[in-house]
Parts: sequence; structure tokens; C-alpha cells
Amino acid sequence: MISIAGIIAQDPVGMKQLRAARALALPDWCIAAGFVRNRAWDHLHGISPPREPPDIDVLYYDAADLSKEREVEHEKRLDALLPGPLWQVRNQARMHVWKDVPQHRDTADAMTYWLETVTAVGVHLEADDSLTVIARLGVDDLVNLRCRPTAFGRTRRHEYEARIAAKRWRELWPRVAFPD
Repeated sequence: MISIAGIIAQDPVGMKQLRAARALALPDWCIAAGFVRNRAWDHLHGISPPREPPDIDVLYYDAADLSKEREVEHEKRLDALLPGPLWQVRNQARMHVWKDVPQHRDTADAMTYWLETVTAVGVHLEADDSLTVIARLGVDDLVNLRCRPTAFGRTRRHEYEARIAAKRWRELWPRVAFPD
């Protein structure tokens, strides 16, 4: 059985990035999206070392502070801790506004409103360096090289298709299936 946590744990660069994010001590945090998806698909395609994603999506949930400025502060702190990657820190407690959906209950709930199931997977680094996978929609699609829209993504099919094309997933990972 393929373990997302095992794939990430074997990547020293990814673990350094997770340690930097953990240092922020954000509430209900994880690193998700391309950080997890790309490493899993690279692993399953025999690509080693894994290619770095264009950015690192750090998610957290803090309903007490919905300011964009706080996210920028976290990005600057991460850049000081571990310069190089493009850090994108987003408070999922405020992401519902621009999507015009109900307010999310937590970080895992927020990811259910992403376009693809394979992107809605995050990892959280615990104090003992063990990894917790956060995937309310599961990891079956990710580990079985199958990209499908979430329920939310099906309501925005044109955005889903445009995103796949723009990110060139069919070219980068030719074994991934895109069933309807």
C-alpha cells in the first residue's frame, strides 16, 4: 500500500519545508496542494528526486484573525526561515468569501472546495516529526494516478479543465488518468 506520509518523509527537502512551516505554530495548519500531489505523482512515475512545486501552499485556520496582512507576515517569516521557495500562506477561515460558498469549518473542510481531489491533500508535521495526512476526500485518486473534480469542481468544470491544461499535468505525469 502506498503511503503519502511515507513518500513525504523520504524527501529531505520537503521535510525541511515542513519544519519551517511548523515553526510558525499556526492553528490547524498543513502544507497541501502541489507540495503533496507533485511529490506523490513524481514518486509513482519514478522521478527522483521529486521536482519542486512552483509554490508551497501553507494552509491554516484562524477565525479570530481574517486579515490578509497576517498571511503576508507569515510568508515573510517563512522566507526568512527557509529562503528560496515561494511561500503562499492562506487562512482558510477567509477563503470562502471569494468562492461564494459557506464559511469553512476548518482546514480539511476548506480543501473540499478545491477543484480536484488530488490537490485536496495536505500533510501536517507533528512535534515528533511524524506526519499526519489531512484528506477529507481521501487519497485514493492521488495514489491511483486518477485526477477527478471534487463535487465543487464539478460545478466549475471549465475552471477544472483550464487548470489541468495550464499546469500541464498530462505532459508532466503521463500515467495519470483524467476520467470524466
